[in-house]
Amino acid sequence: MLNDLKNAFRKPNNALAQIIIINVILWIVVNMTLLLSPGAGAVLTKNLMVPGSLSELMYRPWTILTYGFTHIGFSHIFWNMIALYWFGMLIAEYLNSKRLISLYVLGAVAGSLAYVLMYNFYPGAKMGWSMLGASGAVYAVVVGAATLMPNYSFHLFFVGPVRIKYIAAVFVLISLFGLRGGNAGGQLAHLGGAMMGYLFIIALNKGTDLGGWLHYILDGFKGLFRKKSKMKVTYRKSKVTANAGNEYARANRRTMNNANVTPDQAEIDAILDKISESGYESLSKEEKQRLFNASNEK
Repeated sequence: MLNDLKNAFRKPNNALAQIIIINVILWIVVNMTLLLSPGAGAVLTKNLMVPGSLSELMYRPWTILTYGFTHIGFSHIFWNMIALYWFGMLIAEYLNSKRLISLYVLGAVAGSLAYVLMYNFYPGAKMGWSMLGASGAVYAVVVGAATLMPNYSFHLFFVGPVRIKYIAAVFVLISLFGLRGGNAGGQLAHLGGAMMGYLFIIALNKGTDLGGWLHYILDGFKGLFRKKSKMKVTYRKSKVTANAGNEYARANRRTMNNANVTPDQAEIDAILDKISESGYESLSKEEKQRLFNASNEK
């Protein structure tokens, strides 16, 4: 079993499984520590949860992220991971694994910032002195997927097919109504994550990747542990043909008018295959528009 976990974690382009594994392992470690040594468990949990106080946050700045991987209750982590699995599959499939990681991380950070701001500037709200849980990050993934493919449907038990834009809307409404309850800080963290998910996809559709800086950091970190292979230099004579120029010219003569036509299933399959191989960013503007048209046609 341990080898299976290692293989799943090390497998490339497997961010969804990696995020879930980290959450589950940390949940086990926290609960085992609390069981075997309550004092040590309390210290561990304190250094993973994000505090509301700015003075405390200054001494534990890493908690604006670590809280998003930390759970204590079983139902808390169970439902978070279920939602992350279903909606995270869409992000990983239609964008790529790196984008899922950046969306999750940015959602967690946005959720913690929303909580800290409310704690310090609206002290009358009912909230605890610290917060934990992946809900803010999960809300980012849920709303991000619904923004990317609003008309995609999930088949729910006893209900049937439901478009994910309606599921995401229910998530957001529950948190909005929950602001008047005893966990206002947690509900605001949900909404902060949801807003980040929406902005992330809107910016991406306009050509801006809000998580690009995170990809750069992660690639650099992985590079530290990657074995360097011996470099081989080969020389080839370049060959330019007239056909290449003609193909380039023909490609440039395509216009977005063609993209506005709803594609057939064969075209959609070809676009999805391209996403699977090279990621969403490899699509041309025309292909992105065709995918969008097909999604809205359902």
